[in-house]
Amino acid sequence: MNIFSRYIIFNVFIGFLAAAALLIPLFTTFDFINELDDVSANGYRWTQALVVVLMKIPRYLIDLGPFIALLGGIVGLGQLSKTQELTAMRISGLSILRISVVILYSGLILTVSLGALDEWVASPLQQRAVQLKEIAVAQAGNIADNINTGNILWARHNNEFVTVKTLDEHNQPIGVEIFHYKPDLSLESYIYAEKASILDNGMWALHGVNQKSWANGKETAGKQDNLLWQSIFTNMSLKELTMPSDSFSIKQLNHYIRYLKSTDQPNIEFKLALWQKLGRPILILAMILLSIPFTFSVPRAPGLGSRLAVGVIVGLLTYVSYQIIVNLGLLFSLNVRLTTLTPPILLLLTAMGLVYRFNKRH
Repeated sequence: MNIFSRYIIFNVFIGFLAAAALLIPLFTTFDFINELDDVSANGYRWTQALVVVLMKIPRYLIDLGPFIALLGGIVGLGQLSKTQELTAMRISGLSILRISVVILYSGLILTVSLGALDEWVASPLQQRAVQLKEIAVAQAGNIADNINTGNILWARHNNEFVTVKTLDEHNQPIGVEIFHYKPDLSLESYIYAEKASILDNGMWALHGVNQKSWANGKETAGKQDNLLWQSIFTNMSLKELTMPSDSFSIKQLNHYIRYLKSTDQPNIEFKLALWQKLGRPILILAMILLSIPFTFSVPRAPGLGSRLAVGVIVGLLTYVSYQIIVNLGLLFSLNVRLTTLTPPILLLLTAMGLVYRFNKRH
């Protein structure tokens, strides 16, 4: 790598930092305003909401990675173009194709860095932020409200189905329902427990138990203070099972998808989250290559304002369009790989075609 390449990479990374410094405060401010809706006098405080938002900054950085790549490339190359340094490099024999390769190398460095940040920093911090908020809400005495919103967990093993309404601040189950069906799918027994304590060896101690069973056309009902039950949940913690799909690392997603398959639960949401992580690097490379046409389309333009404005529009349209496509894939249960990988690949091919065109023209 010669001095020109290193200098271009340095300026592009300065552009990345400038784009991140512009976008991250904007999105965190919007998120903080949204978090304030959940603030209460005796529970979730505004200081905790601020901490939650700050802990999710690495996640914003990753989600906005393609946007940052495009704006960073425009800023970095645009500054070199404005100071005529890019023109001097071209005169010295550096072609647009060669500059594109250097830009692509910058994108690879950014992609690897964001991938490592996602796996080991952003995911754990986001999960901790979710736990912090849930504990604060639970301590406010709002568990009953959470129960009324529907079950957060359910699992199946053979003919046994289990649902859990919510978890308390100690991650113990509240509102446990256990259904056991006969081979002909008629209900054989039903258990409802007000709460449960997780013991060793996969055992749960159910508390405040109501039981019903059906045999020979007769119904039998009973109550018990405590009842031991062999849990059918896997060795994943219940707290992990309640986390949003975008907060999982690749390792956790693979583990969770296997769990969902083993309990016959829908897993397309988490497959989409997994393949989005694999499609995002392609999208980042495509977006950073798109900065080449922005730089060389109007070589004599004196400022960056118009290019950045168009770049913002293109970045927003790409970001929103990709999210729409992924959500449509989830809604209509489309092929996961086709949904998540096709748009980035098409955009990358388009960017490469534009670069090739500008290289031939100039």
